[in-house]
Amino acid sequence: MVSLNKNILRTILIASYIMIVALIISGVSALFSYLNTGADRSTMLHTEIKKVDQYAPKMDWEPLQNEGRPMDDQTLNAIQHDYLDAWYVKQIAYKSNKTAGIKDYYTDSARKNLFDFIDLNKAQGISIEATTLHHNPTLEYFSQDGQLAVITDRNVVEYKRVFKAKELILETTETSTYQMVFLLEDGFWRIRHLVKDKADIYNNEPQQIEVNSLNIKGINYYPQANPWNMFGDEFSAEIIATDFKIIKDAGLNSVRLFVQYEDFGKEHVDAKKIEKLKQTLDAAEANNLKVVLTLFDFFGDYSVMNWTLNQRHAEAVVNAVKDHNALLAWDIKNEPNLDFESRGKDNVIAWLDSMIDLVKSTDPMHPVTIGWSNTESASILKDKVDFISFHYYEDLESFDSAITTLKAEIPNKPLVLQEFGISSYSGFWKPFGSSDEDQANYHKKIQEQIAANKLQFMSWTLYDFTDVPTAVVGSRPWNRNTQKHFGFIDKNGTKKEAFQYISKQ
Repeated sequence: MVSLNKNILRTILIASYIMIVALIISGVSALFSYLNTGADRSTMLHTEIKKVDQYAPKMDWEPLQNEGRPMDDQTLNAIQHDYLDAWYVKQIAYKSNKTAGIKDYYTDSARKNLFDFIDLNKAQGISIEATTLHHNPTLEYFSQDGQLAVITDRNVVEYKRVFKAKELILETTETSTYQMVFLLEDGFWRIRHLVKDKADIYNNEPQQIEVNSLNIKGINYYPQANPWNMFGDEFSAEIIATDFKIIKDAGLNSVRLFVQYEDFGKEHVDAKKIEKLKQTLDAAEANNLKVVLTLFDFFGDYSVMNWTLNQRHAEAVVNAVKDHNALLAWDIKNEPNLDFESRGKDNVIAWLDSMIDLVKSTDPMHPVTIGWSNTESASILKDKVDFISFHYYEDLESFDSAITTLKAEIPNKPLVLQEFGISSYSGFWKPFGSSDEDQANYHKKIQEQIAANKLQFMSWTLYDFTDVPTAVVGSRPWNRNTQKHFGFIDKNGTKKEAFQYISKQ
């Protein structure tokens, strides 16, 4: 027995020894591998930065007519890459009051001013959230040895928020002109010298579009089989065309569609998704329907440092379909006021304000609106949008009063009731819900109120759905089941009682 115990102990000791040796060898191997691997620039920044995914302001280079050596495209792209990284790390440094990454993109002489500014802000409890939205660089000079470049960047559009002790003390958008000298060091185009020549308040008031003739009588649309995933693998132009004919034959003239930010590829917009969107617009045109296209659905990140990525997304989508005959208007964001509490009201409004400017500058021909979730928020940015859109899922007894108040606040722009409806679900998870008859009575009454208040409208929605993603209403079955039954047509394709009131005649 003693001999057996000794053997067991000896086996354990040998196994432990082998394991320790293996761990030591593994650690040495990992260290050796690290020491023999080239530095990763995103690691060198010490801020987990990947420029291609973090910073993409609009860049409009002047045609190359520089003095000195001719500039090739590869070198120009390298300078632009490092220039934007330099802006990005500076913005992060000003927000965090930390200097990580600065050394990679600024030479010793240029760093001193940045470090001094950061130290001063840190001592005074000041932080700055900022981004640049548009650059207009000109290459002035490129040295014969290819090691030095001089650039003037004119009318740089900069948005800034200044905080003191975490309280906002200044919000501004400026246009500034910068002169810079770049040196090529260790494979980086570092800024050696930077001078801010001048700064002016950015004044961009987009032209308002006359929209009194819109006459929207429409509906929010998703296909029955794949709601909230309309442009996915189950996309069917034929089904959409059939549904659009139903909508047109019901006496409606427009549909509201949704472009989801992540689904369409964020800042790298998916060309296949765009093609499906164009096919959908073709189907609308074939059925003589107009389209209100909602951007940034399922989106909730309004941080200043991501604005440039959001704007590249919007710019790509708008440019792709702005000339389509079916397009009626742009809806910047679906129910952004629901993000006020979690994301900060000022942040959301500032993002919307800037995005309106971007969309209008990209497409000055089509009107712009925002799909507010209630009448209380609908007057926000009323002077920037071309018509007012709001949703209403509250008691109809209060509807007329809410519209009267809204008209008093906004007397000079069309009002569109962009979403409304009632679920016909009554079952295990909601035993005291509404019936098909209740739904029909609701639509009959609200259409009377719409007519009396001379409103334009887009109801929710054509179909009942067999499945609703948890991302839409959460996982609670009473919410999901309720959301499945807002349609005018049930899951079997039969028109419900409410269908007779889908449009005011």
